[in-house]
Amino acid sequence: MAQPKSLIINSAFVEPQQHWAENPDRTLRIEPVRRPAGYEIIDTRENTRRQVSIPLVDMIRERVRQWRADGWPGTTAVTLALLQHWWDADQVSRRQYPFYFCQLEAIETLIWHLEAMPEYRQGIYLQGDGGEFERLCNKMATGSGKTTVMAMIITWQVLNALTYPKSPRKYSSTIFLVAPGLTVKSRLQVLMPGHENNYYDQFELCPSEALRQKLNQADILIENWHTLMPLKEQERSVVRKGKESDEAFTRRVLGKLANAKNLVVINDEAHHAYRKPADVKVSKADAEAFGIDLDEATRWVEGLDRIHKTRRIAHCFDLSATPFAPTGRTNTEAGLFTWVVSDFGLNDAIEAGLVKTPRVVVRDDALPDAQTLRPKLYHLYREPDVAEDLNRKAEAHEPLPALVQQAYTLLGADWRATAADWAAQGHLSPPVMLTVCNRTETAARVEHYFTKGHAQWSELHDAAHTLRVDSKVLEKAELGEAAGADKDYDTRLRSIVQAARIVNEGKERWLTTSTKKEEVLRELVDTVGKPDRIGQDLQNVVSVAMLSEGWDAKTVTHIMGLRAFTSQLLCEQVIGRGLRRVAYDIDRETGLYAPEFVNVFGVPLSVAMPPGGDGPAPPPPKPSVQIKSLPERQVYEIKWPNILRVDQVVRPQLEVSWSEVPPLTIDPAKVALHADIAPALGGAADWSQIVTIDLQKLPEEFRLQRLVFKAAQKAFEQLQDQFKGQREYLLFQLVRLVETFLASDKIAIPSLFHQDPLRKRILFSMHMDAIVQHMMGHVVEQNTTRLEAVFDGERPVGSTREMRTWYTTRVAEPTQHSQVSHIVVDSGWEKYAANAAETHTDVAAWVRTTTWVFMCCTCGTAPSASSSRISCCVFVRARPSSSKSKGKTLLKTRRSAAHWISGFRP
Repeated sequence: MAQPKSLIINSAFVEPQQHWAENPDRTLRIEPVRRPAGYEIIDTRENTRRQVSIPLVDMIRERVRQWRADGWPGTTAVTLALLQHWWDADQVSRRQYPFYFCQLEAIETLIWHLEAMPEYRQGIYLQGDGGEFERLCNKMATGSGKTTVMAMIITWQVLNALTYPKSPRKYSSTIFLVAPGLTVKSRLQVLMPGHENNYYDQFELCPSEALRQKLNQADILIENWHTLMPLKEQERSVVRKGKESDEAFTRRVLGKLANAKNLVVINDEAHHAYRKPADVKVSKADAEAFGIDLDEATRWVEGLDRIHKTRRIAHCFDLSATPFAPTGRTNTEAGLFTWVVSDFGLNDAIEAGLVKTPRVVVRDDALPDAQTLRPKLYHLYREPDVAEDLNRKAEAHEPLPALVQQAYTLLGADWRATAADWAAQGHLSPPVMLTVCNRTETAARVEHYFTKGHAQWSELHDAAHTLRVDSKVLEKAELGEAAGADKDYDTRLRSIVQAARIVNEGKERWLTTSTKKEEVLRELVDTVGKPDRIGQDLQNVVSVAMLSEGWDAKTVTHIMGLRAFTSQLLCEQVIGRGLRRVAYDIDRETGLYAPEFVNVFGVPLSVAMPPGGDGPAPPPPKPSVQIKSLPERQVYEIKWPNILRVDQVVRPQLEVSWSEVPPLTIDPAKVALHADIAPALGGAADWSQIVTIDLQKLPEEFRLQRLVFKAAQKAFEQLQDQFKGQREYLLFQLVRLVETFLASDKIAIPSLFHQDPLRKRILFSMHMDAIVQHMMGHVVEQNTTRLEAVFDGERPVGSTREMRTWYTTRVAEPTQHSQVSHIVVDSGWEKYAANAAETHTDVAAWVRTTTWVFMCCTCGTAPSASSSRISCCVFVRARPSSSKSKGKTLLKTRRSAAHWISGFRP
C-alpha cells in the first residue's frame, strides 16, 4: 500500500477507520483500526513520554455503536426524530453540509447515557468530580465543532422538556451556558434562537418548522464565569450587609432565570472548572506554567454548587479539547476528568482534516540535542543557554539568544514565501506568525527584535503590523475590567489601529479616548486577519503564555514556541490557537479534505508531518465567491441620497444679494508666482547656480476645495460669536457662499494669461483675506423655515462604487449590467428579477441590495408593518426616455415583484 501524501487518512463524516502510530525510530505507520481513546503525558522526572488509555470511553463507544445499530431503543419520540434528522441516513435533509462524525458521536453519547435502555448501560460507571450534581464531558479537539454540539444539546433538552413537561428532572428548557471569557461569550451568541446567525437555522437542527418555533420558547442565559465570583464585602461601609447569601447569589447570577428550577448547565472550555482535592498541592509557579488559574477553577465550580443548592442543576454538560486538571504529582502533571464519555482528540482531528496539519522541524544541518537527538529547533527552550537567557529579567533592547534569532530567520524566510503567495492571490490580510513566550520581558525583547529592524527580513519590521499581547491587560479585558495605567502600551495599540487599511468609520470607535485600552486590545486580538476590521493587517502576534480560547484567527501559518512544554496537553493548547482551517476543499484523488499546514518551531508535538513530507504553503482563506464593486464598470454606477429623516426646522440663514455685490479686482502684476534664487556672497550672486521656486509646480497645494475651506475658516472666525445657529451649520453655509463667490464673475482678473485655472487659484490664495472681507461685507442673517433632509453625516451620498468587498458561500452569479460583480440568489424570485434587469432594454444599470424599505414606485403602496424588513430589493436606474419617469431612479421591492416583473415579460 502506497504511503499517503498527508496525515489526513480518514473522512470527517464517518467513523475513523485507521490511525497513525509511532515507530521506535520516530517515524509513523498506519494502523487499520480506529485510534483507541487516550492521551499522552510526560514524566518530568524520567524525561519520558507515555500513552494513557481510557478504557471506559472505548467501552462506551462500543455500547453506543450497538445502540445506534439497533435503532436507538428507549428514546422519546422527539429524540428519535432528532437523531434520525441529524444522521440523515436517507439524505432527505436540505442541510448544505452533513455533521461531522465526532459531533454526532458526542451528542449521541450524551443521549445514550440519559435515555438508552438499562441493558445498554450495564456495567458502565462514571466517577464524578465529588460534587452533588452529575457532570458529563465531551472531549473534542479545537476545530471539531463544539459550538454545534452545544446547539444540539440545547435542541434535544428544550424540545423534550416542552413536549414532556412532567419530566422536569430529565429535561429542562432553562439553559445556563458558562464561558471562560468575553471572547467566547460573544462567539456563543449564535446559540440564542433569535440571533440572526443562530445555529439552529444555519445547520437546520429541527426536523420540522413546528419544532423550530417551539425551540423559541427556550430560556437561555450566556455568562462569563466571572459572574460566579462572590461579591466582595465592603470594608468601609456604614451598613454592614454581611456575606452574600446563596439565594442572593443565585438571583444575581441567573438574572432573568432566577425563578427557574432544574437547570441544564453547559460549561464551554470546561478544563477551567474543576475541584481541587484537599491533598493536591499545586504551586502558583506550576499553575502559571500550565496556563491555569486555580482561583478561577474553584470559583467556577463553587458558584455552580451554590446554584445547585438553591435551584438544582438537572444536568451539567462539559465540553473541552483538554479536559485535564493538575494532580500535584511530578510524574503526572495533569489528570483526565473522570467523567469524560467521548473522546475525539487533536490527533483524530488532524487525521480527519478538521484542522491544519502542524509541521515541526525534523532535520537541520546543525548539531542535534545531545539527549533527545532531535534538532534544537524542535524544542528551543530545552537548550540550556536559551532557557537561562529567556528566564532573566532582561531589558527590551537586549538581543535574543543566537539560536532564537536563527530560528526566526528560518521561520521568517518561509513566512515571506507564504506572504508573497497570498499577495499574488489578492488576499487582503497577510499570513500571521504567532510567538508564545515564557514571560513579559521575553515578549518585549521579541517585539523590539522585529520592530527595531534587527530581524533578517524587512517585511517583518513594520511596528504597525506587530502586536504584543500584554497578558495582564488581555486577562482584564476578558473579564470586562480595567488594568493599570500604561500610556506607552495604549499608544502602541492605537497606532496599530490608525495604520489599519480600512475605512475611517471602522477605526473611529477604537481611537477615541473613551475606549479603554483593554477593549482595543481585545478587539485587535479578536479580529486578526478579518477583512475590514482593525486587526486585518496584523502579521506578527507576540503573546505571553497562551491566547484565550475562542481565538480563531484562521490566518495563523507559523508558530514559534519560546517557553517550557512539559506536557502534550500544553502543546495542544498552544498549537490549538493556530489550527483553524481557512478552507474545506476536497482532494479529488482521496475524497478527503485537502491538507492545510501550520509550520511550528519550538513546540514539541508528538504527531506532526513526517520527515520528507512536502506540501504547499498554507493557503489563504478562499471564500466561495468574492462580491465587490468593479471600478471598470463605472458606467453602471448608481448613486442615492443617504437620508436619515426629514425635519421641519427654523434656522438662521446667511444670504447674499449677489446683484448688489460690486466686483473685486485682483491685479496679477502685483503678485509673484515664481522666484529664482542663487548663492550670494557680499551682495553678489552666482547666476550659474540659479534655482527656481515655482508655485505652479505645486498644484496639489492650490486645489479649489482647499481654498474654499481656507476662506470659509477665515469667515467662520469672524462670525462664530455673532451667529445664533449651530456652529456646524454656520460653517456649511460659509462654504456654500465662498464656492458661489469664487465661481462667480464678481472677481475680476484683468489678464488673459492668468485666466488659467491653476494661476487663478494661486491668485485667489494670495488674496484670501481680501476675498473674505469683500464677501462678508454683503452677508446678512435671516431666519427661514424649511423642510430639511437629515443626511447621514459620514456618508451623505451612497454609491455602488463604495460598496465594501465581502464574501459569501451562498449561490452567487456574475452580473453584466451592474457595478457589483455578483448577485447573491436566495430565491427563485430574485433570480427571475435579476434576469429581467439584465435583459430589459429600458434598464441602464441595476444592483441588488438587502434590508431596505421603500414605497413601491409602480403601485404606490408601502410594505405593511408585518413586512417592514424586506429581505431583498432591486435598485434600477432607468434609461432616459420621453416618459414622465425620465431620469428617475426606480426602487422595486419584493412586495411589488409581480407588478414590476409583469412589465418585463415578453
